Amino acid sequence: MKVLAINTKKEINFFRRLTPSQILVLGFAGVILLGTVLLMLPISTKDGTVTPFLDALFTATSAVCVTGLVVVDTGTYWSLFGQIVILLLIQVGGLGFMTIATLFAILLGRRINLRERIVIQEALNQASLEGIIKLTKQVILFTFSFEGVFAVILGLRFSLDYGFIKGMWFGVFHAVSAFNNAGFDLIGNFKSLTPYVGDVIVNLSIAILIIAGGIGFYVISELFNLRKKGRLSLHSKITLMTTGLLLLVGTLVIFVMEYNNDKTLGALPFGEKILAAFFQAVTPRTAGFNTVDIAALHPATQYFIIILMFIGASPGSTGGGVKTTTFAVLTLAVINIILGRDEILVYNRRLPREQIFKAIAIVMISLSLINIVTFILTFTEGHNILMNMFETVSAFGTVGLSMGLTPKLSELGRILIILMMFFGRVGPLTITYALAQRRKKALFTLPEEKVMVG
Repeated sequence: MKVLAINTKKEINFFRRLTPSQILVLGFAGVILLGTVLLMLPISTKDGTVTPFLDALFTATSAVCVTGLVVVDTGTYWSLFGQIVILLLIQVGGLGFMTIATLFAILLGRRINLRERIVIQEALNQASLEGIIKLTKQVILFTFSFEGVFAVILGLRFSLDYGFIKGMWFGVFHAVSAFNNAGFDLIGNFKSLTPYVGDVIVNLSIAILIIAGGIGFYVISELFNLRKKGRLSLHSKITLMTTGLLLLVGTLVIFVMEYNNDKTLGALPFGEKILAAFFQAVTPRTAGFNTVDIAALHPATQYFIIILMFIGASPGSTGGGVKTTTFAVLTLAVINIILGRDEILVYNRRLPREQIFKAIAIVMISLSLINIVTFILTFTEGHNILMNMFETVSAFGTVGLSMGLTPKLSELGRILIILMMFFGRVGPLTITYALAQRRKKALFTLPEEKVMVG
């Protein structure tokens, strides 16, 4: 009994010593391992076979990290049980396991202590603890309500093609997958939503879910409380402005570049061209669905989509990437430098310099990892560098779009993509707060000396 008590005490002390960032990393890793075990069970596959460990690990990581890259087809390989497991992993991964844990705590009437609130704050990427439980409740309520409404809309539409029961299941699965920016689909044979390229209901429903899940829960909360507060924060203004510009520019660029490509938009009527271009501009925001063949796009369009995937969604959302606000902050910094200003000004506000440094750190670390993995894949997989970079950035941005490389990856290639998906879901957020927490003020100031740049 003494030995058991000592071991239990050691375990409690170990977890108490963990930082919120470490808890998040270990939590996501734990959920992935649990999902891997469940997906390896014979009941998870349609033919009752045991899924190889690496395939199950890849699928579980892709689901928890809400990516959508797959090595086996979701609609034809996994049984209903396996698809339910994937759906639950997507929901936990999108909302965050701490949000789910908070939901159960609230249902059980348990009090959320300070340490748990700090971890939730980190998970939701919030600057303070004020109102963190209220925000969590709003996140849960909005998520399930939004998913529920569009599950019915999509379910009724899919029922026309697959029958009521299967159609409603398709509606639930795709609504959850879209809102969490996961990109998993049940259409089958790696086709994603290409059979619905001209379907207005499917396209707009999925697009609305993707955008709502990708702008960040804090922004959604502010929009709902706009009448009460009367104004939006600078964060929300920058997020909405950047999101709108990226969607508009993305739609225009894809529409123009693919207009005469018979393998993508060329064969579609004018209205469907616009719809398809818009959808392909929305989905690189870390969603992963596609209504045209990504491999058939012009190389220039594929490279443009890589840029959109790298930027990704917004902070505190279900998406990945370096985030829209990071991109906006660096863009504003460049503009202000060109204009000869010493400070970064936007919407009559001044941005703190430390945010510029954090944005630079996130982008540089992300670019370094992407380039390293792309270099290794180009050497090991034998495909052209654009295809390897596309897959790498898709994994990092937790997007899920693919040029067809993922199912052909070697074991080493799959491991690298798994690591990129995990970093993309956990890394940038964790790195940002690690920098904020560990930054120490200097006790003295050293002499300043310039170096030649540019």
